Amino acid sequence: MKQPTFNGRELLPLSVIEAAHAGDAMAMEQVLRYYECYINKLCTRTLYDSNGIPYVCVDEYMKRRLEIKLIHAIVVDLK
Repeated sequence: MKQPTFNGRELLPLSVIEAAHAGDAMAMEQVLRYYECYINKLCTRTLYDSNGIPYVCVDEYMKRRLEIKLIHAIVVDLK
């Protein structure tokens, strides 16, 4: 059976999310890897160096907070 896709990307199986909810660390890691690109995009910031030249980087603090919120939503809020 062909796996369902969204925008050309294979969807995360529900069994992985259920395993993560049950406390499986490997499944939680798989969920975090699945959403890593999206989280990085949300956390991308434009900063300026001392000469005023802009550069783009990922705000690691914001990224960790979003990952924690995702973990919390899977472990606690999923019913």
